[in-house]
Amino acid sequence: MKYRITGKQENSNNCIVCGLKNELGLKANFYELENGDVVAIFTARDEHQSYPGRLHGGVAAGILDEVIGRAMMVENKNAWGVTVELSLRYKKPIPLNEELKAVGRVIKDSRRLFEGYGEILLPTGEVAVSAVGKYMKMPIDKITNFDNLKWEVTAADSDPEFMEL
Repeated sequence: MKYRITGKQENSNNCIVCGLKNELGLKANFYELENGDVVAIFTARDEHQSYPGRLHGGVAAGILDEVIGRAMMVENKNAWGVTVELSLRYKKPIPLNEELKAVGRVIKDSRRLFEGYGEILLPTGEVAVSAVGKYMKMPIDKITNFDNLKWEVTAADSDPEFMEL
């Protein structure tokens, strides 16, 4: 299906997943969709491999943790997700050096916690890895010094208007 993008989420400098200045990071961009999902666009490189030509399972866990944790921010910009538990199911190998998508959504929401579901999609649209997670909602000042985060939306000419899932 094709969804309209309603917003782009922030990136930081040094995060292993979204840090734009982290030379070893994924440099993922996160987009909010009209259906409430969040989609991360990223390209895993050679430094992210396990077996030659394959994304390391821990890196797959990292992108899924981030995209699910960010899903709460679509409705509540002040609720940052702190991971309580994360469970993954690896289904297919994930290639390197190809643009990939990770999708996250909230499936259950309560006052202090939320649960989410995520998937890494191959270029064919097949699900390579799926995850479910539970997150505690916390304000950023309880997690880190926001002043040092360098948290901002970085617009690019390549930002899409629609997302095909």
